[in-house]
Amino acid sequence: LLENLPYELTEGQKQAVDEIAADVSSGFVMNRLIQGDVGSGKTIVAQIALLIAVEQGHQGAIMVPTEVLAEQHYETFCEMFDPLQVRVGLLTGSMTAAAKRDMQAQIAAGEIDIVVGTQALIQDKVEYKDLAMIVTDEQHRFGVRQRESFYAKGHTPHMLVMSATPIPRTLAIILYGELDISVIKGLPKGRLPIQNCVVDTGYRPQSYRFIEKEVEKGHQAYVICPMVEENEELELENVTDYTEKLKGILPEFQISCLHGKMKPKEKNEIMEAFADGQIQILVSTTVIEVGINVPNATVMMVENAERFGLAQLH
Repeated sequence: LLENLPYELTEGQKQAVDEIAADVSSGFVMNRLIQGDVGSGKTIVAQIALLIAVEQGHQGAIMVPTEVLAEQHYETFCEMFDPLQVRVGLLTGSMTAAAKRDMQAQIAAGEIDIVVGTQALIQDKVEYKDLAMIVTDEQHRFGVRQRESFYAKGHTPHMLVMSATPIPRTLAIILYGELDISVIKGLPKGRLPIQNCVVDTGYRPQSYRFIEKEVEKGHQAYVICPMVEENEELELENVTDYTEKLKGILPEFQISCLHGKMKPKEKNEIMEAFADGQIQILVSTTVIEVGINVPNATVMMVENAERFGLAQLH
């Protein structure tokens, strides 16, 4: 796997892999949190951990919070593992009943080595032949019981949880006292630092011009609002009106909106269209906080930033 990578692992990634390998061969069950900033390369570390389990003749599974993210991971995993004859499966809630049954049968028979999925992985009907490594991505989006259900699917499997949300060390120890912690410091080569700036509403015309220039270069942009629709008591930006306003200001671009009141199918369709580049500017609430990886998006404008917590903004 490492020889086939188009890049070399960073020191932080190598250290995390070494810690996982040491845990797995220690004779004890691993229980480890991998914390690393957005873009620090946690996914490849998880892939290596899952591969270690497969190499020993067991199964691995990775659970993510949204279907779009599960599908993105599945495609990446297939690219990386197909040359190694490692069989990857996908299991999500919106699959047809027949497709689910087929996948469940393959998992139970041990015909799938690594399963990528959403909470569908922990449903009662899902049985694993020999689950030895479980990974929970964006772990703060899952409850304790969900993690326990996941753990119960194997016979004392090794457990890896990942999070990009910055957790101060002391708080991490209180919250996850039972976990060892690997911190991936540093970003892969060639990653440019992110530029942040805070502006007042008077700067809005310049902001729109900046977004316009980026989109003209072929990139995409997010605009985040705290509300779904207008509220008379709170003078806050809302997704519905903002989308219409933006269409008037930047009529030449494809602009769509996304919020939590939409049906899951509709949300997925919009996220996929944004990931595919069909939508150039996405006006959204914090529903996109987890669950979509769009490297082509280069600008994010957050309206009423005072309404969001630090971890959310991060």
